[in-house]
Amino acid sequence: MFILTTLEDLIQIAPQDFSKESAQAIKDAINIKYANKVIHKVGLCITMWDMLKASEGLIGHGTGLVNVNVEFRLVVFRPFRGEILHGRIKSANEQGMVIDLDFTHEVFVPQANLFEPSHYDPGENAWVWSPPDGEEFFFDKGETVLLRVEREEWFDQKPSIVQKDEHGNIVERRGVPWRIIASMNQSGLGPCMWWEGQEGEEEEGEQQLLESGDVEMNEA
Repeated sequence: MFILTTLEDLIQIAPQDFSKESAQAIKDAINIKYANKVIHKVGLCITMWDMLKASEGLIGHGTGLVNVNVEFRLVVFRPFRGEILHGRIKSANEQGMVIDLDFTHEVFVPQANLFEPSHYDPGENAWVWSPPDGEEFFFDKGETVLLRVEREEWFDQKPSIVQKDEHGNIVERRGVPWRIIASMNQSGLGPCMWWEGQEGEEEEGEQQLLESGDVEMNEA
């Protein structure tokens, strides 16, 4: 889920940070520049891990900023295909569901990656799985779920669009640079509460077998 990636960059230290220790000032500047940002084909940056090397600082002409060439490592969120993630359902529409992972909600589960047959209920604003036995299982908003990473999508960034919202406030809209496409169509995936009862029944059955003596316990 999380990886370390090495980068080199020119980091600028502002005069108000000169009172800090050099290493701390550099770390703060790197986190301000990279934390919670997506690097194309790398992933979502979380925080600086460590600093590998740094040059001597040079004061920029006319700016007062100290320029430092730094090689450092960042903690990056980029799950691999087939990885199981834990999140919550943030929203749903006719195309699928958006999943919130607390630090990002750029995770999408399309209709094709849900249990079959599933349908969208506009009244409940939720997807519903309807297996042949006639019982319905809801993917409710806010429900804790397990999902499987299938692939990732990268998008070229376009200039931000400045618009007015329904209240007349000016807002800046920017496209999504990256998102994860996931699935919830295998046993154990989907809302965790669906499988809690089944796990309890399996454990109870195993305990009954042990108590009845039908299963031999071999000591090593």
